[in-house]
Formats: sequence, structure tokens, C-alpha cells
Amino acid sequence: MDLNLLFTETGILSNRLKVGVVSTVTAQGIKVNLAHSGDVSASYVDGSRYGRGEVGELLLIEGQQSILLGRLTEVRLPDRDRTELSQDFEGSSQLDAIGFVQLLGSINIEQLRIQAGVISYPRLGDRVFSAPLEFISALPELMVTGVTNTVGTRVTLEIGEVTGETGSKIRVTPEKLFGRHCAILGSTGGGKSWTTAKIIEECAKYENSKIVVIDATSEYRTLNNKYTSHYHIGEPIYKNDKSTEICIPPTDFLESDFLAIFDPSGKVQGPKLKEAIKSLRLAKLAPDLFPGGFVEKINQSKALYRQAMNRDGNSKLVDNPSQEFDVTKLIKQLVQECCWDNVDSWGKESNDLGYCSSLFTRIQAVIHSPSLKSVFNSDGREHFEEALRQFIEGDGRVFRLCLSDVSYEFYAREVLANVIGRKLLSFARKEAFRDKPVLVIVDEAHNFLGKRVGAEDHSAKLDAFEMVAKEGRKYGLNICLTTQRPRDITEGVLSQMGTLLVHRLTNDRDREVVERACGEIDRSAASFLPNLKQGEVALVGIDFPIPMTIQIDKPICPPKSDGPSFQNIWS
Repeated sequence: MDLNLLFTETGILSNRLKVGVVSTVTAQGIKVNLAHSGDVSASYVDGSRYGRGEVGELLLIEGQQSILLGRLTEVRLPDRDRTELSQDFEGSSQLDAIGFVQLLGSINIEQLRIQAGVISYPRLGDRVFSAPLEFISALPELMVTGVTNTVGTRVTLEIGEVTGETGSKIRVTPEKLFGRHCAILGSTGGGKSWTTAKIIEECAKYENSKIVVIDATSEYRTLNNKYTSHYHIGEPIYKNDKSTEICIPPTDFLESDFLAIFDPSGKVQGPKLKEAIKSLRLAKLAPDLFPGGFVEKINQSKALYRQAMNRDGNSKLVDNPSQEFDVTKLIKQLVQECCWDNVDSWGKESNDLGYCSSLFTRIQAVIHSPSLKSVFNSDGREHFEEALRQFIEGDGRVFRLCLSDVSYEFYAREVLANVIGRKLLSFARKEAFRDKPVLVIVDEAHNFLGKRVGAEDHSAKLDAFEMVAKEGRKYGLNICLTTQRPRDITEGVLSQMGTLLVHRLTNDRDREVVERACGEIDRSAASFLPNLKQGEVALVGIDFPIPMTIQIDKPICPPKSDGPSFQNIWS
């Protein structure tokens, strides 16, 4: 339907949708005398259902200078009229019910542009109407531009419809959904995965779209292969038939990553491990002086070491945390570090070798761990960086990376996800995404963000995606987080999310975190969150100051996120 035709010729205030009149005005909201609260059922106008006085309904209040948009939060009868209701009540238009309306924003009468706040309060006796469904479906666009600019928008994402069987679709521009980052929140079973899959499908309709999906559980393996390149690390139990195994080599790691994985303990292991990494960097920079690939120190002169350090600025390069080294020589180098240190030479083995024996065992276990096979046994497999570069430069639309086979042993999953986030940010800082903006979707984000791993003396903060949230937008790198535990996401990250898609939240702490992170949703609006149906979502954010409820459409390729069916298995 043409929105201009609907709003300019027939108007949005229709007598057929009249709910009642204003009886009380306060700074927090208004009270309305409801005219149809005694009706036994809702009304149908032009084939669409209107509650005309049901809790949760969006209402339009006719004002002197503007139209106000509100939500009906409570309906009650005065105490004197409660006796009129009984088990034999069959409906009556004479009930003197009162509705409490939360004021959400103001509507410009000429352009129908919606903005937060109240321009002018209504007066007693002003009329109140149900909001037309066509108007509600246009709310995301009207909140930004008004009706004059809604027609002809080329790129929109049709994510769902106004709650109920209305057929009124909700369309949102990607700039407003992802422009200031996005988060999809909700308890288990609320429909986060469907929402994520639907958003991916809508984005993939456009040939220049670029979406990177970090799939923590392999539930998005059903994404259409026509527009999705599937990759995996390790050997997932469930994977797409056309998925390709890739590796993340040690050269993509920083010193802090290795410290987190190897987790040195005590006052000896940490400094020795750092010194060993420094020596291996030097051996890599001067292979002619150290043909064995490591620096021999026990009972050796320091002459070769000093010669290598003084060559071509190596003294600065060995302290660079991103300078590569041969991690397979790490145990040999650690043994060499456990020696006495003299002025011009190193002496024999010291007692530190005994203190480092547990570190040797851990390094050996990490290097041969199945979870980290993609790092330390990466021969013959395509590198993540190269696969990502080909995706950015090619015609692909969705790059899905499955991490379901990477366990939490040795902090492998957290560290690998952090390496991926850092690599994406590195691409972005080199302006690789300026002309091809990338949306990265991080599934089960509470497992990766805001984590600090490793022993207290040498712990590492995994903050790559936090840095993406803080500075990625200006480089064309936007992030979309999905999580069932908003309280485990740091407020610093959640406050960077300009748009929230909030499914059912039953935990009080989760709702409080959402309220603090998004000033556009108050306790009155948050009170609806525990009662949202499966697949129903509250859309709030900087560009959507009026919280609105949407029923997300079923994706064409639903994710495999269901648990086992006890009815089928146990019968």
C-alpha cells in the first residue's frame, strides 16, 4: 500500500478506530475512558484486527499541536463497577473502564515524522484511536525520515510483521539496523536463531552484501549454499556438505595469545616463557646465525646473540608482540633459558629447569591438542586470512565459520575467536571494508566477549570484538551479537550496540542490563519482555526510540537449533 496515499487522503486518525477520550493527564502518562472495553471481542476493520482497548496496543492521541503515540499498559474498572462483572457477563458497552497509557513519542502532523519525547501534552477530552496497522508497519522508517521519504527506499530488510496475523510487514534499512552495531538478546527458546537466520537471508538478497558468521554451535549449517561459503575448524560432528576446513596458523597469534594458551604459573615460568619467545623471534630474524631455529645459551658466548640483536633493528623487532616465531621450538628454547647468566656468556643449567617442568608438559599437551590442530598442525589447509581475503574480493555474500569442534580446553575457543576478531579489525584498519562494508555476526557472544583468561600474573584480556564494537564502524566493520546471557556481556560493549532486538527475557538481571544499556526502554516497556511469544521481538535503539514489537518471519532455511524430541525417541 502507498503510505503517502494512506496518510494524506484518509489520515491516520479514523473514527472507526476510536478507543475513547482522555480523562487524566500526568507527566508520566495519561488515563483514557475506554468506550469498547465491555465488547466481548475485538473489532475487524478492512480485514485487520484491532483490540481497541487491549493491553500492549499502540494508540494515537489527538493533540493540539501534534499527535502522540502511546502504549496501553493497564486496563481496570473503578471499584464501584467491579460488581458488574460476573461469570454470566456477556459483554456490555456500558462498562466504565479506565486505560493507562504510556506516552512513547510525538508525531509531526504534516510529515508524520516520529520523535521521542512529548512536544505538547493532550487536553482532557481529546480523542484516542487505535494506530492503523499500516502505520505501525511503517514505524521504523517514520522514526527516521517521515512519510515524504519512505517511498522509493531501495535497500530494506523485511524481517517480520506487526504482531498478529496482520500481513503488515516491517521493513528496516540496514543503516538503521546495523549502522551503530546490533545485538540480538533473549532467553533459550525465544527465537534468537530464527531472527539471526532471517536477517542473514534478508542481507544476502543484495549482491554486494558481505556477512561473516562466527557459528559457535554449527546451527547455521543450513544456510543456502548459493550465497554462503561454509568453512570449519577441526572436525565438527555436523557440518555442511560443501564446508571447507581451514586453519589459523601461529603467525596470526600474538604473544598474549600464547601466554593465555600455555598459562604459565608461578614467578619463574612467565618470565622464562617471554624470554624464550623473544629468543625464537631473534632466531627467525637471523637464520644464518642460528641454523637450528633456536638460540643455544647453555655454556655459550653471547657474541652471536649480540651480533643478531644489532642487525637491521632486530632489537626492536624481537619486542614486537606480533613478530612471528617457530612455536615448535619453544620447549627446546625454554630449556636453553634455564641457565645462569654471566656478563659475556651463559653458564650451565640452573634450578629454574625444575620449576619449568610443568610448563613443558602443558606446552606439549597444547601443541598436540585436537582442539588446536588447526593452529599447530596446519599443513596443506587454507589459511583463514587468505579465505577471508578471497571472500572480500570475490562475489560471495556470506562467510560462515564453524567453531563447534573447538573445545574450551586450554581456552582454545575463546582465543581463536579473539584471533578472528583481531584479524577482521586488522583488515578494517587497512581500509579493506570501506567500499565493501562487512557485518560480522557473533553467535553465543557471551562465550567470547569480555573474557580474561590465564593465570593472574600473566592473564590476557580477549578484547578484539570489544575493539570492533568501539571503532569498527568508522572502517565499515559492523558487529551483530547474539546471546542468551546479556548480563555476561560487559556494559562497555552492550552500550555500543545502537539497536537491540530483544526476545523473551525472564531473568531480572538480564532485563536490568538491557535497561541500562538502552535508555530508550524503561521499566514499563521492559515489563513486556517476559511475555513475548516465541519469535516475537522488541525492537529498540538509537534510531528506534519508540519500542515496538515484531513477529519475526520464518527463515527460508531455518537453523538446526532444536534439541532432541523425547516424544519420538522415547515412544
